[in-house]
Amino acid sequence: MPDDYIAASNAGILLRITSLEEYISARNIMLYHSVGREPDTLELAKAALSAGKTVAFPYCFKGGFMQARIVENLDELRPAMLGIPAPPDTAPVIAPQELDIIIVPALTYDRAGYRLGYGGGYYDRYLSGIPAITVGPARQRLMKYVLPEEPHDIAVKIVATENAVLRTADP
Repeated sequence: MPDDYIAASNAGILLRITSLEEYISARNIMLYHSVGREPDTLELAKAALSAGKTVAFPYCFKGGFMQARIVENLDELRPAMLGIPAPPDTAPVIAPQELDIIIVPALTYDRAGYRLGYGGGYYDRYLSGIPAITVGPARQRLMKYVLPEEPHDIAVKIVATENAVLRTADP
């Protein structure tokens, strides 16, 4: 994908997410640190911190488990598992039930909110039984009509592309 498309889609996805009523009213947000050509989440993190929201990032453990850990400044993030920046192990943990909105990574999404992830199962385990609104940022060009799903897969409630917001389930 050309750099100009990446930049334009990043801006559009950020606008779609920050315009969501669920985002605006959220106090506690969890998001991931984007890497490579993933939709940019750092601008979203900056916007959330500037808006006075509590911002958490995943802290992963071997075996497919993770916690949400709070950061007050993005400078706290350091390369961790698989080289992905994460909070330090001393960062405060926020309980999953306290999160209002969770931004979920994926290689791509389909129209039902199912995702093609990275295969570790971290998010499917973490999201099980959590009432938070889940949002999947996706580039329109990578969206799929249908992806294969397994019984343990958990669809996000909202998919946000640069062109649209797709609501996949009742919040």
